[in-house]
Amino acid sequence: MATPDIIQERSDAVRVVSRSDVLVVGGGPAGQAAAIAARRLGASVTLVERYPYLGGLASGGMVLVLDDMTNGNEITVTGICMEMIERMARLGACVYPPPEDRCQSEAMWRKWARWGVHDFRSTSKPLPIVMAAAFDPDGWKRVSNDMIVEAGVGLRLHSWFAKAVVEDGAIAGIVCETKEGRQALLANIVIDTTGDLDVAASAGAKFTEGGYMITTVFRLGNVDTDAAERFRFESPTEYAALDRQAKRVIGGSWDMWWLKTPLPGVVWCNCPHMTGLDGLKVADQTKADIEGRRRIYALVDFVRAQLPGFKNCYVVDVAPQLGVRQSRLLEGEYVVTKDDVNDRVWFPDTVARGRDYYTPYRAMLPRNIERLIVAGRHYSATESAQKLSREIPPCMSMGQSAGVAAVLALDGDVALRKVHPKAICSKVRGQGGDPGDVPSANAKILEAAA
Repeated sequence: MATPDIIQERSDAVRVVSRSDVLVVGGGPAGQAAAIAARRLGASVTLVERYPYLGGLASGGMVLVLDDMTNGNEITVTGICMEMIERMARLGACVYPPPEDRCQSEAMWRKWARWGVHDFRSTSKPLPIVMAAAFDPDGWKRVSNDMIVEAGVGLRLHSWFAKAVVEDGAIAGIVCETKEGRQALLANIVIDTTGDLDVAASAGAKFTEGGYMITTVFRLGNVDTDAAERFRFESPTEYAALDRQAKRVIGGSWDMWWLKTPLPGVVWCNCPHMTGLDGLKVADQTKADIEGRRRIYALVDFVRAQLPGFKNCYVVDVAPQLGVRQSRLLEGEYVVTKDDVNDRVWFPDTVARGRDYYTPYRAMLPRNIERLIVAGRHYSATESAQKLSREIPPCMSMGQSAGVAAVLALDGDVALRKVHPKAICSKVRGQGGDPGDVPSANAKILEAAA
């Protein structure tokens, strides 16, 4: 008997399990920052996450260095992001260079290079050591739980977003798939921090689709990092040759394919990079998982046999989340361009920042859906601009501002697009953040918002 290509799904009633002022969908770094910021201003907040932990690509994707948060000696991303760093450091789950080590010298390069805390965009050698933080993924999960509980955010893990609930052009909540069946969560303001623009796309917001490399990140244990570094600096020619072979085996990586972590003998490998795959397609995701593991174990066999310090290494874990860097991108009220990022354009409605670039409030607002705001790597930007501005700290900066904006809209009984950016910045500063509302000396100032 032939089977149909399309099955009509029955329409069941869905039980409402949560009502709150603000609903944040996606418990990654941007979502955490948004939820905490909104709750600290007195709103009732629900945070929904599909995985059994918080942190998104920081913890589940094991992107274990927080960078792109300094402009020279200036630390540009503070607030909830810096609070996370400091709290993890107190637990021994985070390492970052002290102020006296943040400079450009051969000695500091040798000391800190393998922690990944250097200015990776610099063209001078050795690369300058800057404020950046290497952390442990479970340390992130632990601190995230603590901060969410302390703030009083209503947390719902194991809840997979299914669709947006839209009424008269405004989002009213979402429906999730859970082990208990479909559940509805309603709110006055919804913040999309899914990373893939899942909520906004479902609600009917305009978007584009981009593609970038996908990575199955992993960690190796029982690595003698002292021996490995000694070989690198004492036998640079031999090391370089083996390093090139290792990169060919893994099939795509950054210049430093392994970095230290706060756990002794455990190194972080932000590779292999795989191109030509779509992070929104099940077949491509499956292929990435299978191919990634094949490459990982090929690399392990090679380095055990060839690379000093790695003779007795083993795979500790492979990140439970694929490293998807780009998928859907919002087409918001303003679309940030590559020139905006490269030219350090400062906007009058700036509410977040990264290294030396700025995010206008308009780039977080969908054009045609009310009561919805976006924060994270899926914000309104061109593909080329997003590749330069998608790191975790600037996404947390966006998230904190989104949470603040949601509360200001509710308190003022106004639409999100009517909230004044200066009011957002004032509240963010009150929470210890730097929203970038004052341009740096090297910024190109845009005189008026469109």
